[in-house]
Amino acid sequence: MRDYAEIGIGREARRTYHLRDISIVPSRRTRSSKETDTTWHIDAYTFDIPVMSHPTDSLAGPEFVIEMDRQGGLGVINAEGLWGRQADLDGAIARVTAAAEESEGEGVDTPAANRVLQELHSAPVDFDLLAERIGEVRASGATVAVRVSPQNVREFAPHVIKAGAELLIIQGTIISAEHVARGGEPLNLKEFIGSLDVPVIAGGVTDYTTALHLMRTGAAGVIVGSGVNTSSAALGIEAPMATAIADAAAARRDYLDETGGRYVHIIADGEIESSGDVAKAIACGADAVAAGELLAPAAETPAGGYYWPSVAAHPRFPRGVVSRPTYTGERPSLETLLHGPSTSASGRENLVGGLRRAMAKCGYTDVKSFQKVDLALR
Repeated sequence: MRDYAEIGIGREARRTYHLRDISIVPSRRTRSSKETDTTWHIDAYTFDIPVMSHPTDSLAGPEFVIEMDRQGGLGVINAEGLWGRQADLDGAIARVTAAAEESEGEGVDTPAANRVLQELHSAPVDFDLLAERIGEVRASGATVAVRVSPQNVREFAPHVIKAGAELLIIQGTIISAEHVARGGEPLNLKEFIGSLDVPVIAGGVTDYTTALHLMRTGAAGVIVGSGVNTSSAALGIEAPMATAIADAAAARRDYLDETGGRYVHIIADGEIESSGDVAKAIACGADAVAAGELLAPAAETPAGGYYWPSVAAHPRFPRGVVSRPTYTGERPSLETLLHGPSTSASGRENLVGGLRRAMAKCGYTDVKSFQKVDLALR
C-alpha cells in the first residue's frame, strides 16, 4: 500500500525512498561468492556483468568503451557529444578539464567548464567523423551501444546504425512514449522503435505509468533515473531511486502478464555510488545498473578522473557540473574498479565482487533471483 502524507490542506505527497534508505536483509543459507552468476542477457546480447556506463564523453573514449567490453560490461557512446564534433577529441576534453581545474575550490558550480562544454558542443556534428570513431570500436569486436536524445533520434539514428551501432539508447533526463516538439511531428516511440532493426533501451523514467508506456513501445530495456545531475536544484525534480526502481519493476510484472511473457529489462541510473548501491538497485528490481561518476577514476577514461553528465553541455540550461570524485593515489584500472582486487573498504572498487558477495551472503546464485531478497527500511 502506498504511503501518502498531507503536506497542507488539500495537498498530499507520496512518501518515497532513496537507495540509502533501505538495507538488504539476509534470510537464507549463505553460499560461496564463487557460485554466483552475474550474467546479464538483454535481447540477443549477453554481458558477463550487469553494468553499463552512463553516456558521457568524460568516460567513453574509444579505449574505455573497448576495455569496458573486455571486462564484461557495456560501454555507451554519446552520439551527440564530442565524438562527431571535434577532430581533436583529446584536446577538446583537455580544455574542459583545464577549465574545471582552474575553478576548483570555488564551490560546487563550474560555470567556466560548462562554458567550454557549451562552446565545444556548438560545433556541428560531422557524421562521417562520428561514423569513423564508432567504426573503430566496432572493429575491436566490442558491442557498440550509442546514445541519442529523444529530440534528435530521428536525425541521428540512421547514421549511427549504419556506422555499426548494435544497441540504440534513446535517453533524456526525462522521457515519455510520445515526445512533443513545437513546429514538428511528435515522436511516437512505438512507431519509431518498430521501424528499427536494432534493439532499443529507452529512458529515463521515474514512475510506474511512464515505465509501462515505454515497455509498450517495444523497448528491450527501460532506464530508471537520469544519472548524476542538478535537476533537483535546477528544476525541483528528483526521484528517489529505491521507489522508482520498485515502481518500474511493478510495471514490468504487469506488462509481462499483459503480453503473455515479454520481459523488459530495467537499468538503474542514479544514486549508484558504491557496490552496495549496485546490490540494492538490483534488490529493488533492476536487471542492471548504469555507472557514471563511480567509473570516472578509471585510468582508461579520457578526462583524467573528471566527470560530467551529458546534460552539462546544454546550450541554455545545463543541469550538470564538471567534477572530480575524491580519489587518493594513482588512478586504478577499470578492471580494478569492476573486478578488484581492492585495497579500499568503501565499496568504490571491485563493484562486481561486492555484488557477488551480497548475493552469496543472502543465498542467491543469479541476478534475477536476487530481486526477491528481503529489504528493510533503515
